[in-house]
Amino acid sequence: MTPGPAFILRPAEERDRDAIADIWHASASLPGVGPAAMPDRGTMRQWVDEELADGWTVTVADGGGGIVGFVALKPARRVLDQLFVAPGALGAGVGRALLGCAMAAMPGGFTLFTRPGNGRACRFYERAGLSVAGEERHPRTAETVVRYRWAGTGGA
Repeated sequence: MTPGPAFILRPAEERDRDAIADIWHASASLPGVGPAAMPDRGTMRQWVDEELADGWTVTVADGGGGIVGFVALKPARRVLDQLFVAPGALGAGVGRALLGCAMAAMPGGFTLFTRPGNGRACRFYERAGLSVAGEERHPRTAETVVRYRWAGTGGA
């Protein structure tokens, strides 16, 4: 018998905000993932509060001893805004589970953005059935980002 995942998915709670910022910062700091001029952790913690106030819906992957990933959605805009996995949990199925959560929450489809140099993310999204829909400028950094689209299941 194959053991289940070493994490559970659950809605984010107020107490998770620091952990979300920590994962976002640590993961975005990996080579090729975040912007060339990486904001500090405190700035990203402030962004967590701002984005939650602006409509983020966040699901976390709770590894029992702490948060190992999160997905932040903007369902009204049909956008998967952020999906990050703690560097030590990469390859453990956390990203797939979080992407599945986004697909279930927005069955009519969604878009997301990633940097073209983030090959691991690009391959991950393409394997999951998302397609490249173009390139744009990131609103905060003006760097080029790739827009991916998931067409959905034909639902809502």
